[in-house]
Order: sequence, then structure tokens, then C-alpha cells
Amino acid sequence: MSELTTQSLSQLAALIRARQVSPVDIVQAHLDRIERLNPILNAIVTLAPDAIERAHEAEAALMRGDTIGLLHGVPLTVKDTIETKGLTTTSGSRVRANYVPGEDAPAVSRLRNAGAIILGKTNCAEMAASYDTENPVFGRANNPYDLDRTSGGSSGGEAAAITACLSPGGLGSDLMGSIRVPAHFCGIVGLKPTAERVGCEGHIPKTKGPASFGAAIGPMARRVEDVEVLFNVIAGVNTPSPDQMRLSDSCQIELTGFPAAWHSFDGLVPVTLETQRAVESAAHALKTAGLDVREEKPPGIEHGHELWTSLFARVAKAQMITEYSGRENLAGEFVKFILESSGDARTAPLDEFSKALDRRNQLRASLLEWMKDTPLIIAPVGAVAAFTHGTRRFDLDGQQASVFRAFSYSQTCNVFDLPSISIPAGVSDTGLPIGVQIIARPFEEELVLTAAKIVERELGGWQMPAPVPSTNTAHRV
Repeated sequence: MSELTTQSLSQLAALIRARQVSPVDIVQAHLDRIERLNPILNAIVTLAPDAIERAHEAEAALMRGDTIGLLHGVPLTVKDTIETKGLTTTSGSRVRANYVPGEDAPAVSRLRNAGAIILGKTNCAEMAASYDTENPVFGRANNPYDLDRTSGGSSGGEAAAITACLSPGGLGSDLMGSIRVPAHFCGIVGLKPTAERVGCEGHIPKTKGPASFGAAIGPMARRVEDVEVLFNVIAGVNTPSPDQMRLSDSCQIELTGFPAAWHSFDGLVPVTLETQRAVESAAHALKTAGLDVREEKPPGIEHGHELWTSLFARVAKAQMITEYSGRENLAGEFVKFILESSGDARTAPLDEFSKALDRRNQLRASLLEWMKDTPLIIAPVGAVAAFTHGTRRFDLDGQQASVFRAFSYSQTCNVFDLPSISIPAGVSDTGLPIGVQIIARPFEEELVLTAAKIVERELGGWQMPAPVPSTNTAHRV
């Protein structure tokens, strides 16, 4: 039954509804693949002990003819920063190594209510603070395309699990590209919704204050249609019943003649030639489909990185200071670096933050005004493809850039709270996937999903990585 693990989430749901395959067989097939490949990927860090039991319950409900949900019997995974009732949620921190939530995060609860079976929790950067998924509790997650490279962060375990077919889909979270960067590195699809569409309730660290208007929990999967289904469930969007819904149908938004703009330089960090080509390929795919596509850089985006630092970095550091107070010795390498960095986040001048917020609001208003005539944007996710573990800086067209700065393209969407999807659109010279962002105005997730389906159809979307050696212990964490 190993072929079950390569089926899309939507296909699995359809097979279960048609009683062609048992949820028990599907869950077992994924558990078998996890047992074989996870030791070298380190993508899934906690397995749900009741997964098979829940699968048997789902099978029994089908046999009784019970009313079922859209995701009935489908196994899914959840990033280890998102609370799951009765299942350890560590956020990659030794401070929370034994924390077991008493309730699900609302997004997880909605998955369960739709019939999904939570298969396990996936690896993350410690306290969701890095673009490289590594933490002192579980170690690092490896990229299925190249074990020496990162699967991205902070939702890197989720992306690695999905692309290696350990899971058909699941949930990540995003305040700085933490869904889109791992999706880009691993060649899958990841959606950062508008903050208010899903939100981050039940997430650790908590997204409070200014972070609340830039962060969201969002879906990740191998295909756009699967991300669409997951988004509709976690956002509480009304959808047809499983018997009425054909999951292969595309959105009903007509994009012929629709205006769109693309850019491959945000005015701050140059991208690799391979990344530029991927953006151009996605733009060409949309143009071929009938959209009115032109090259143009949206106004104000060159300030996204600077504003992200001013608005969100201080809040994140303040939370870490509080979380690790008196327990600094438990911090991993990257969090320790943040804690020891200069400046006290708790005593920053209020007027400095207020100026940054005012600046953000002004630039956002100008950008949204421009987007009235150009509602769709195609852009890089970041400057580079997946980098080797431990990388700190890049040389980009003769310019030195830190890892953090290299993903200004993703950070900008958080600053201005724009929905954005990462969709595979190219391959590097070394065979690594390259994703691009498709961006729209707030609350227009359906538009980015429709455009992403076109790019996926024209460019091929997710591709299975070469077989990962299941007996190689050299890369074990």
C-alpha cells in the first residue's frame, strides 16, 4: 500500500468517501513510511499514539453510513508550535519539552471536526525564530532533496514531511515567511493567509501586539487544491458537503485579462539568476493563460525588511526574554544569540515603535491603493534556494546578505498583511526546487489560489524527490 502515501490529500479523501480504501490502510501506509524515512529526515518529532485507533473509528463510521466531514479519515500533521490536545507541543524549546496542551488550537480543532486524523507533530526552529529548522529538543530537520541542506524554517519539519510523503498535508505558521520559505525549499505549496482569516490562537510563542497583524497559521500540502481544501476548513469557509464537492474543480474566478505585475528585485537584496528565471516562468504561465502581466515593482516594498525588524523583532525578543528568564541555560544556539544580542527589547522607546507603525500604515495604504489596479503580484519567496545547514551569509551579485535579510521578500507580506502562496516554479542547477510567491490584497486568498493553480498546471508543481536512502546513518540527528 506504499502508493497511498504519494496520493494527494484530495485523492485520499475521495478514495475514503467512495469506500475504495480504508482509513486504516492509509494511516498505516504513512506510519510505515515514517518508520523507514523519518530517522534520516527528522521531520516528524512526535507521533500521535491514537492514530490507528482513530482510523478504525473513521472506518466504522463509514460502514454505519454516518455523516462525514470533508477530511474524514485523512491523516495530517501539525507543526510543533501549534497546540494539540493531549499531544506534546514543545516549540523546539527545552523550556517546554514536556508541555502537553489541554486543548487544541482552533485551527486543529477545525481539522478534527472535518474528520481529519492527527498523525503527529513536525519539527520546527526553536521558538519559531529561524529559517533553519533546528532545536535543542529534537535536533535538525533535513531537506529530502539534499540531506546536507535545510528544509527551511520555522515550519521546516512540516515541509520535509509533506514533500517526502510522510504526510499528505498539514499546518504551519508564518510571521516572517515560516510557511512559504520551507515550501519553497522543499518544492511544495504553502499559504500564508491574511491574519484575520485564520489567526494564531493556540500558537507558541503567542502572537500578540503588533505581531498579531502579521502572523497566521496556514495550510501546507503538495498540491494547490489540497491547500485550498485545508484553508477552507481552518478558515471556516462554507464548502459543499463531501458528496457534492468535486475536489479537482478549480476556483470559479475568471482571470482572463486580469492585471498582474511581477518583479525579481525588491530594491534591497538581489536574487540568484535561477530565482529570477522561476519568477519569470510563473509570470509567463499566467500571461499564457490570458492574464495581463507586466514587470513592475510595487511601491514601498523596499521598506518591508526594515519595518519587519522595527515592528516584530523587538516583540519576539521580549517574549524570549520572558520565556527563558532564569532558564537561559536551556536556550539553544540561535535563541541564545538573540538573548545575548545588544539592546533590551523591554525598554525600547514607545515613540520609536509608534513611528515605525505609522510608517507601515502609510506605506500599506499606498500599496493597497496601487493594488486596486494591479491586484496580483508575482515575486520571489527569497533570494536563494535551500542552503546548507549552518549557513549564515550569502554573496549575492557581489553583495553580502545575512540569511534573515535574504528573505525580505517574504517578510514584506507579513508587514503589510497580504495573503501569499508559495508555489513551485523552477529548479536550481543542482536540482533544488525554487518556489515563487503569488500575492494579493487582504482577504483575497481565493485569488492567489486560482492563480497558483494556473502556475501549477503550466509548470508541473511538486515533483517527488529522488529516493532518500533509508539505511544511511551519516545524516542522523
